[in-house]
Amino acid sequence: MNFALPLTASLLLLAAACSTTSTPAAGPRVVSADPAAREALFAPLRALEGRWVNEDDPEATVAAEFGVGSAGSALREIMFPGSAHEMTNMYTLDGDAVVMTHYCASGNQPHMRATALEGNRMTFRSTGVSDLNAADEVYMGEMTLVFVDADHVEQHWSALEQGQVDHAMVFRLRRVR
Repeated sequence: MNFALPLTASLLLLAAACSTTSTPAAGPRVVSADPAAREALFAPLRALEGRWVNEDDPEATVAAEFGVGSAGSALREIMFPGSAHEMTNMYTLDGDAVVMTHYCASGNQPHMRATALEGNRMTFRSTGVSDLNAADEVYMGEMTLVFVDADHVEQHWSALEQGQVDHAMVFRLRRVR
């Protein structure tokens, strides 16, 4: 089968492509960052690697699994692995900040950013939400990680509706391995 366009059609397409006035696509966004600051921000996240249970529910199965990948530049968290409400959070560096995307069981993907580790707390704030179905749909808009010690961490989540806190929840996690 030959899918070649006739010469006249080919020339018309080429002429149309050459006469466009659109601006060429911008190149990749390049960020400069302090390597020591980046390491100080991401190292506590890498240290979460392992399996964790919900401290408030001793009968519960694994509540979260953290895994480091991409040569140490990404952290994947699986919340409630194997359950009907399994969700994934991806943490990566972006300049001197950590960005997190929460792949929610409700089908949207909130994007959050943390710029500092303040004491033992790292707060991620909303920078946008992908696949939100309606302006009044509830989405996760803020999450604070509290690094209690090497084997205990808390996640303080705030669900937002139209930019206002709809409800909050806390997960107290204990490392099991």
